[in-house]
Amino acid sequence: MKIRYAVAALAVALAPYSASHALDIGGLVGAGTKVVQAATLSDAEIKTLSDKACAQSDSQEKIAAPGSKYDARLQKIAKSLGSTVNGQKASYKVYITKDVNAWAMANGCIRVYSGLMDMMTDDEVMGVVGHEIGHVALGHSKKAMQTAYTVSAARDAAGAAGGATVAALSSSQLGDLTEKFINAQFSQSQESAADDFSFDLLQSKKLNTRGLVTAFQKLAELDGGKSDMMSSHPSSAKRAQHIEERIAKAK
Repeated sequence: MKIRYAVAALAVALAPYSASHALDIGGLVGAGTKVVQAATLSDAEIKTLSDKACAQSDSQEKIAAPGSKYDARLQKIAKSLGSTVNGQKASYKVYITKDVNAWAMANGCIRVYSGLMDMMTDDEVMGVVGHEIGHVALGHSKKAMQTAYTVSAARDAAGAAGGATVAALSSSQLGDLTEKFINAQFSQSQESAADDFSFDLLQSKKLNTRGLVTAFQKLAELDGGKSDMMSSHPSSAKRAQHIEERIAKAK
């Protein structure tokens, strides 16, 4: 989910859209020896990298205090969705920023930006978070971390340490890895699959699936229908229509 504007963000963010800085995960995976090497990273290594990247990101952002308005809202949503993500204990936190964004890592690190929460209801935020959980459950976040590692300074640092993926990384190297993950752009099929995962998750828990529709509609209004909160394709409007069709079929 990625849009970055200076006013409000799902890898939604609001300041001119930063697609030019995004990693095209769909296009990079399998596009060379380095990517192949990254694909050999074990789940444990991916978790360690995710732990480090999540901590790095947290250190650079203002986090909503436990029990605050934003945190209380997100923890309520988290309770409805579950305490684990793909077998990992989930960690839900809110970044206080006008950006409109949300993302999740393979270690269960889930971050939602206050700019996103300001423009959406709890049901809509729940649909967005369900989408991000989908990226984790479907292996997309793992691939994104593999690719971010491959093209970041972290890989060179690990190579210098004899190939140890979890080698001690400098702040700048870890920051490069973290930035590339957060700005990663998923493929159209990955985004669509995550949308469907969110719908199925909400439906299985008897939660409001229409929130996913209206979340996309708000994003469509936000970006004028030109770009998508989670990717440049498909458009937010088309994604809203797809979920509408699924709701109709479920009746």
